[in-house]
Amino acid sequence: MDINGASALVTGGASGIGAAVARRLAAEGARVVVADLNDTAGEALAAEIGGAFVHVDVTDTDQIKAAVDRATELGPLRVLVNSAGIGWAQRTVGRDGEYDSAHDLDAYKKVIAINLIGTFDAIRLAATAMGRTEPLENGERGAIVNMASAAAFDGQIGQAAYSSSKGGVVGMTLPVARDLAAIGVRVNTIAPGLIDTPIYGEGEASEAFKAKLGESVLFPKRLGVPDELASMVVECATNSYMNGETVRVDGGIRMPPK
Repeated sequence: MDINGASALVTGGASGIGAAVARRLAAEGARVVVADLNDTAGEALAAEIGGAFVHVDVTDTDQIKAAVDRATELGPLRVLVNSAGIGWAQRTVGRDGEYDSAHDLDAYKKVIAINLIGTFDAIRLAATAMGRTEPLENGERGAIVNMASAAAFDGQIGQAAYSSSKGGVVGMTLPVARDLAAIGVRVNTIAPGLIDTPIYGEGEASEAFKAKLGESVLFPKRLGVPDELASMVVECATNSYMNGETVRVDGGIRMPPK
C-alpha cells in the first residue's frame, strides 16, 4: 500500500518507539499526526517531520476523535499505529497475606484502560474514518498496526496487569482484522522484546544495566532500538498481504520468570 500523500495517526508518538515510527512514516511520504500527552515533545516532533500534533489521552474518546479528524484534514487516513501505553509491576498477592496488600485493582484497571481499551477505541474510530476513503488497488483502504509486547506471551513475575493488556491486544488482532476486511482495512500487531527507550534512564549506571539486560537476548545480545520496531511497522502498513498477524521483534528472547 502506497502511503505517500496519505495521513497517518500515531498514538504515543512523541517519544521512544512512537517517535521512531512517526519519523519513518513521514520519510515514506505520509502526513503524520503525533498523538500524545507530552505537548512539548509532540509539538517539536510534529514540526520536525512536517506533521501535526494533537494532545491525546487514549482513555478519552473525544480526544481520539479529534486526532482522527485532524488526520483526515491532512489527507486520506490510511495508517493508524497504536503505540500509547504504560507499564506496571506488582505481585498478585502481598507477602503478609492481607487483602489490602493484594494487587492494586485500580492500577490493574488503569493499565487495561490505556493499553487495551485505548487501543481498541482508537481502532474503531480510525477504521471508521478509513472506511470513508476511496479504496486503492484491490479495494484496500488502510492498515492498523498495534504495539503489544513479548510480555503478552512470556509475562514475568509482577506483570499480570501489563501482560493481560498486551495479551488482549494480541487476542483481538485476528478478529478485528476479520471485521475490518469488509472495508479493506488490514490489522497487524508487533510484539517488541527489550527495546532501548528513555524508560531505562541515562548515564553510566543505566548503560551498564541495559548491557546486562542485553545478555539475555538470543542474538544479537543487546537491546533493540526503536527504529528496528519502526521498520517493522512500515512493513506491516505497506505490505498489502500482511494481515491478521502478530510478529515478535525481540532478538529471539524468551523472558524468564524474573
